Amino acid sequence: MNDFSIHKYKDLKWSDPVAIVGFPSVGLASSIAANFLARALELEVIGGISSREFPPYAVIQNGVPLPPVRLYAGRRNCDEGSAVNCDGLIVVTSEFMPKLEQHHPLAVSLMDWFEANGVKTVICLEGIPQFGPNDHILGVGSTATANEIMDKYSIERLEDSLVRGTSGVMLYEGAMRGMNVITILSPSRADMPDPGSAAKLMEPLAKMFPELKIDTGPLFKDAEEIEKRMEAHSVSLGGSNDKNFLYG
Repeated sequence: MNDFSIHKYKDLKWSDPVAIVGFPSVGLASSIAANFLARALELEVIGGISSREFPPYAVIQNGVPLPPVRLYAGRRNCDEGSAVNCDGLIVVTSEFMPKLEQHHPLAVSLMDWFEANGVKTVICLEGIPQFGPNDHILGVGSTATANEIMDKYSIERLEDSLVRGTSGVMLYEGAMRGMNVITILSPSRADMPDPGSAAKLMEPLAKMFPELKIDTGPLFKDAEEIEKRMEAHSVSLGGSNDKNFLYG
């Protein structure tokens, strides 16, 4: 049985926050983008998720040890007339992908926590395999409102396919709960960290949240830092090639 514990370091003080979720995916695009968001918007750590079944390491930030999955948050001003009208932003990020059997319970635990903290809209970030130079951003919505948000920001809808992992579970959980879940899918290189794909994920987010300024330089830096953490993790496991740290 999975034993996820969501630790809250600080109370949320907002009534209508939006959550952005970025677990590693193809090209690490989603985790690169989520880490960039947390840093660029100067979000503070408000919580973390731990489990006996997670990789045994701590992420050290500013001298503070944190669990493998972190929750960052910050206040924002509501945008008049915006499709994404919120007073706070929560970002969930990690450098490892949960094991196959962990995706469902972890996604449900997060959705329960989001509901309990007033989140009505969740945006999941995903990298998907790139098959050609003309591949572009796609999106999937759990509700009619989620689809309207995608239409407003010119995110083309994915009509027939599969969405895997926590993002897939959150989509159908969102549909069942009446919660707006949007998964944004960016074509990515599978053989190396792809900050270019992360930059593509940032484009619709920058339209939704105008205070976010896109600068590809930090995205490339994030890619290097995440790759170093991956290498350090492999060394700590005695050179084990633990694919769960990357893709699950």
